[in-house]
Amino acid sequence: MQVHVKTPRINIEMKGEIPEEIVRVIRKVYGKKAVISEDDTLVNIRDTEWFKDIDARLTPGKAMANYRKLLKLTQAELGEKLGGIPKQNISQMECDVRPISKKVAKQLAALYKVSVEEFI
Repeated sequence: MQVHVKTPRINIEMKGEIPEEIVRVIRKVYGKKAVISEDDTLVNIRDTEWFKDIDARLTPGKAMANYRKLLKLTQAELGEKLGGIPKQNISQMECDVRPISKKVAKQLAALYKVSVEEFI
């Protein structure tokens, strides 16, 4: 049996003989976000309703903020790493008030080791 729960910044994965009490708690707390299967067959995450829901709501600015928080950087620290961009500009980009330029998107992709499309 496998149990997967994926929410932003939370990933719970269990394999093997999982007590039914734990499965009930996970279903109660995470609802549709919990993926419980009886076999070890893997599913492409991009095909799940959870991913489609998150992907529809994730803007380039929110992606920028999420990656920054994962690295435990402040907006000022990220601005310095990107060549001295003021904290206010970083904040506006994260809030989708200011667009992320192609140059900055490429820098972010290199810094976070992800695709540049995350920020465009």
